[in-house]
Amino acid sequence: MTELVATSPGLFPLPDWAKSDLSDLKGHQKDDLISGDESGAIGSVYEEAREEVVSDQLDAGLDRVVEGQLRWDDMLAHPLTVHDNVETGGIVRYYDNNNFYRDPRVVGELDFSGDVAAELEAAADLAGETPLQAVLPGPYSLAELASDEHYGDEAEFLSAVGDFLAGEVEAFPEHETLFLLDPSLVTDAPDEDLAELVPETIDAVAGATDADVVVHTYWGAIDEKTYAHLMDADVEAIGFDFVAGGREETLYNLNEYGAKDDVALGLADGQNTLVEEPETVRERVDWVNGQIQASEFDTAYVTTNTEPFYLPVNKHKEKLEALAAAADLESEVEA
Repeated sequence: MTELVATSPGLFPLPDWAKSDLSDLKGHQKDDLISGDESGAIGSVYEEAREEVVSDQLDAGLDRVVEGQLRWDDMLAHPLTVHDNVETGGIVRYYDNNNFYRDPRVVGELDFSGDVAAELEAAADLAGETPLQAVLPGPYSLAELASDEHYGDEAEFLSAVGDFLAGEVEAFPEHETLFLLDPSLVTDAPDEDLAELVPETIDAVAGATDADVVVHTYWGAIDEKTYAHLMDADVEAIGFDFVAGGREETLYNLNEYGAKDDVALGLADGQNTLVEEPETVRERVDWVNGQIQASEFDTAYVTTNTEPFYLPVNKHKEKLEALAAAADLESEVEA
């Protein structure tokens, strides 16, 4: 029987009261809010909001707690936009939706930052006995979201981004799981030469932690070539989007090229306000297992397919509760 672990890919919607408070503090210019150098008042808003979203996860009964990434106004680009050797360019559309981020232009060496580690330290203090899950952009997606004005070679830049992320991970507090969010593997698949480098780069990041590492992909199915290369990565699980299109291609890849022992299943819609029933989520887990020719997965991380920051806060909380309840249903079936 597959063990279900209820979790989230992070990047939560900012609580409404925090949006209001930050709006009132806009005399500090937008850049100050996301530079990593927030003033005392702004920093206090984020601290209180972090406490709230961690509490929400504990109340929902999730099996892993994420920090929430409420400061990540630039979404997955955030670890670069706050780096000293990165300049922010113009506003760019974030994948194919109505969200935008500032183009991070890398103009110097990507040395250690420590920004994400500081967030996780704060979250770890709040999580209590519930295991912590760290969240980072996958190296390929982070490289694709950035502009290289320093390294001058696509492969060298990808490797540098991987080394940068590995250095950040080494500073993380103890964490049970690391989710690397890598949707660009779906939306902008690497060419053949770069595809061979992707698993090596992921390995550099995964090798920096003793935690279970999940490469979570979304906004469709990974193409066959990319998936075959991704299977070479030394990680515990690959994540799949079963909400967006491409289910047949995903199942083909799983049956043709195999799968890791564990998996992340994006079974609740991270962009739609319709809240799935726990029984529906559980049925979807069983359906996926039933489509796989090999034996069932040892562990399935049950989550939304995408980051949930697109959702209203109340709907987001309800989806967290549904995911946690679905994992509890698994235990009832075993009993």
